[in-house]
Amino acid sequence: MNINAPSTHRAYAHRSAWHGDSMAQRDDWIVILTPKHNAEIRAALSHAKQQGARIPALGKQHFALPTLGAELLAIRDEIVNGVGFALVRGLEIDELTLEDTALVYWGIGSHLGAGKAQNAQGDMLGHVTDLGVDYRTDMNVRGYQTRLGLPFHNDAQDVVGLLCLRPAREGGKSRIVSSTAIHNVVLERRPDLLAELYRPIAVDRRGEAPEGKLPYYRGCVFEWIGERLFCRYNRTYMESAQRFDGVPALTPLQIEAFELVDELCRDPALYLDMDFQRGDMQFISNYSVLHSRTEYTDWPELDRRRYLLRLWLDTGLIAQLPESYRDRYEDMKFWGANPKPPIFDHSARSAELAH
Repeated sequence: MNINAPSTHRAYAHRSAWHGDSMAQRDDWIVILTPKHNAEIRAALSHAKQQGARIPALGKQHFALPTLGAELLAIRDEIVNGVGFALVRGLEIDELTLEDTALVYWGIGSHLGAGKAQNAQGDMLGHVTDLGVDYRTDMNVRGYQTRLGLPFHNDAQDVVGLLCLRPAREGGKSRIVSSTAIHNVVLERRPDLLAELYRPIAVDRRGEAPEGKLPYYRGCVFEWIGERLFCRYNRTYMESAQRFDGVPALTPLQIEAFELVDELCRDPALYLDMDFQRGDMQFISNYSVLHSRTEYTDWPELDRRRYLLRLWLDTGLIAQLPESYRDRYEDMKFWGANPKPPIFDHSARSAELAH
């Protein structure tokens, strides 16, 4: 289609515009922890416990990593300013309790950024495991509480991190795609549809609106701040926002634009799969990478079921965010006013869910 794109709709020539098929041939995005790294982590854990530091008060000042700390700063830069993701492999957790493993993960995360609340209950450390619910039929359920395949999306804050405690019996692959690459392909193929992705659209707060706020917020899929391109995409939440009064109906062009984005997300040449091993830590930029997960089959035993811990991190490296992000990020600030220590009892999590 020979349609000229507006000058603001330009290709983003950046290292984050990778294609999965070529990225799968590389391994420079995988960081292997050494025995020395693990010894530092154990020493930091011991020190943090001696000080009585607990989540969420534990900071990097409680969790010194003389060698690994500098490497984590380099990893952070690569996530925020480079390709947009990293997989850190080889964390030794077999001899740790769940609580100590969480402390270790939070301590490592503190070298990448400040942990932020992930839901309206003030949970600072997320539990990604199947609670037997369905986000397709319950508007207050979120995808990480299910075993269903997840559509491509991104979360709030600069970086989302996952630590694999136990993989699924079958399935449950992490699947990521460069939103930068998708932007550039849409620009090349259908600049008229890219224009639709630069227009504000309502996004469902999924029952987590602070008092006095609308049950949805508005934002664009793609926005520029200076020379940096930002992406925020969650089609499920954009479509479920249609249930609210005052939300304009999606236009045929908007729906066509979403269909093209989803088609590109499903393109094996663009996405990258990761099979999580026990102890793997994945960190992803929410501004340049979309993530999903394939559906999985779990083990019948509760203590073998798929289980990951999740962090939302503010790295402090982004000088300016799009103005439209302010409304949603105020939600996180409100949630974090009363931060909640992690809940490790499965029955308590099942009863509470995210709401």
